[in-house]
Amino acid sequence: MAVFSYMAKSQSGERTSGTVDATDRRAALLQLERRGLVPIVLREGGSAAPSPAKAEKSKSGKGKPTVAFNWPGRRGPRMKMREVLLLTRELSDLLASGMTLGNALNTLAQRETGKAQDVIITQLRDEIVQGDSLSDALAKRPETFSTLFVSMVRAGEASGDLAGVLERLCRHYERVQEAREKVLMALSYPAIVIAVGILTIFFVMIFVVPRFSQIFAELGSTLPLPTQILIQFSTVLVRYGWLMALIIVALFVAGRHYLRQPEGRRRWHEAQLRLPVIRGIISAGAYAQFAQTLGALLQNGVPVLQALSIVENTMGNSVIAGEIRNARNRVTDGTTISAPLAAGRIFPVLLTDMLAVGEETGDMTGALTHIAHRYEHELDRSVKLLTTIIEPVLILAIAVLVGFVAISMLLAVFDLTSGLNV
Repeated sequence: MAVFSYMAKSQSGERTSGTVDATDRRAALLQLERRGLVPIVLREGGSAAPSPAKAEKSKSGKGKPTVAFNWPGRRGPRMKMREVLLLTRELSDLLASGMTLGNALNTLAQRETGKAQDVIITQLRDEIVQGDSLSDALAKRPETFSTLFVSMVRAGEASGDLAGVLERLCRHYERVQEAREKVLMALSYPAIVIAVGILTIFFVMIFVVPRFSQIFAELGSTLPLPTQILIQFSTVLVRYGWLMALIIVALFVAGRHYLRQPEGRRRWHEAQLRLPVIRGIISAGAYAQFAQTLGALLQNGVPVLQALSIVENTMGNSVIAGEIRNARNRVTDGTTISAPLAAGRIFPVLLTDMLAVGEETGDMTGALTHIAHRYEHELDRSVKLLTTIIEPVLILAIAVLVGFVAISMLLAVFDLTSGLNV
């Protein structure tokens, strides 16, 4: 038997400290749980537990993030998506094993990762002990936990299946993350090819071509037209490159500002839905996310109108999000949504027809699952098509540019050598 000292909170929020005899840490936690206490500090040894002030100080020691004050306009600690997924998975496992919510959060709070999650989990634990529900505590941190996350947790609390809801949240966000990674991986190779090609062209134009132009000028011969064009462009780039860079930066900043405006964002998203190949990736990803999110919400008992409002806020394309908002406004009976979605002519006929079948059979979540799988496969096909088309096109474009530079130089060299031989 070992002696464990503890500091804990009662259900009324009062702090207490003492010692318990137990075989291990897990047994000590179970004893405190039976007493209706939520441990804040638990350590092996018979010495007195640290005072509340010291405990808080130890939790904000070196290597751990601290939030002393939240100044106006300053953002609080924020967890990354992968950290949220890990927290959700671990919390679901602990609740499924029979541990209470307060003790589960306390167990997670004992870990020292040196990241923002340490502060957030500790704050969640303290708010739960003081009587807040988990959904209310999560809703206070919208920068970390989305409306979808909070709504599903609230539905899980109402149904008494919080562990199951957290498990489904994990699966949902893993699918969404996987879809995003597919698109990023598809675009990473073309981006690298473009960057390397542009840097190579600029290096040649700034450092190589000027040296050749000096040699050609000293020889005084007439240069071929491609070589003259190349030298003129190199001269402009060397003399006014700084101005061109400033213009590009200014256009980039202005473009970002425009895209942050509702009208600019809408026009950009409309253009995305018209571009060949890109249109397939954007739409398939959006439809798959729509079906996954709506199905998860309906499965957990969230009302249809509220679920549509949450789905609208999770859409990355403002055109599709606007169509969902219009469909929500068209819904009259609160259950049938296939006809309002079809009226906007943004969602494909296949999607609305499958949704209508689910409404007729009473299996909306099953229909949405099939829709999600259908468009996940469509996303895979569109990504493969993009990589198949864009790779040879980019290689050909870079080859043409590099070939033009090389041929222009070689033509001048051949003309000069032929003149010397004569």
